[in-house]
Amino acid sequence: MERGAIDVGDLAGPFDLQATLESGQSYLWNRADGETYAELHAHGGDAWYETVVDPIPGVTDERVALRVRQEGGVHDGTLHWEASTDAEPLLTHLLRLDDDLDAILDATPDLPLLERAYDAYEGMRLTRDPVFPCLVSFICSAQMRVARIHGMQRRLREAYGDGVSLGGETYRAFPTPEQLSARTEDELRDLSLGYRAPYVQRTAEMVASGEADPLDAADLPYEEARESLTRFVGVGDKVADCVLLFSLGFLEAVPLDTWIRTTVEEYYPDCDRGSYAATSRAIREQFGGEFAGYAQTYVFYHLRAGGE
Repeated sequence: MERGAIDVGDLAGPFDLQATLESGQSYLWNRADGETYAELHAHGGDAWYETVVDPIPGVTDERVALRVRQEGGVHDGTLHWEASTDAEPLLTHLLRLDDDLDAILDATPDLPLLERAYDAYEGMRLTRDPVFPCLVSFICSAQMRVARIHGMQRRLREAYGDGVSLGGETYRAFPTPEQLSARTEDELRDLSLGYRAPYVQRTAEMVASGEADPLDAADLPYEEARESLTRFVGVGDKVADCVLLFSLGFLEAVPLDTWIRTTVEEYYPDCDRGSYAATSRAIREQFGGEFAGYAQTYVFYHLRAGGE
């Protein structure tokens, strides 16, 4: 097992591990204390977070089990990590430590709601989750609270994921498309996936068989990429936008979930254009275009945590 540390003060902008991992972007990390998503106002904690990541082209050639915790503040703290290999490049990728967060937020409009959200969750960054687990996570997100979405993904890992050892402990990888496609709808329903079970099974089958690859979207213009992801069963425009934003790096994506639709209604009613595509385009422009997804995520978390 290797250990290391990353000085938050060396990053371009602040960083808050807990806000990043418990803000509804990622469901692939477990808190070692079992309290993932238990705190509505998750911000500035020092718990260990654990995950297993399959190979990512250009980042790691092997499956990696890793743990990370933050000690100290969002400007001068330290990220301590333990992993089965050097985890600094992987953490930089997954947690977008290479983003210039100050510059990104400075590039978004001076809107009072955004300013309040930025102040409340200083240091929260977007994630770069692996695409297949991200896709499955958000297929499971329909009409679900974040804690229940996380519980579904944890049960999938525990039931069907391969075990990976680290420091005498065994951690579970997210099931591969082949592993999930081999499960029956009833087996997935037994893990409390409900009506989402056949969507997950069929989407996994599409990926495992080569019928469709979610990574194809990465090379397309934004709105074409969103349309490409809706090929998968159980994926509409909102789920597609979540995958684009939290996995594939489309920082302009603004998923129109319940919270953001409420934001449009209460704060920016002129952005309501009727259809998903038109309203998404309007609120994206309202939030500054290129980095609108950052603004969206701060607003989402701020409102969900009762900040207004």
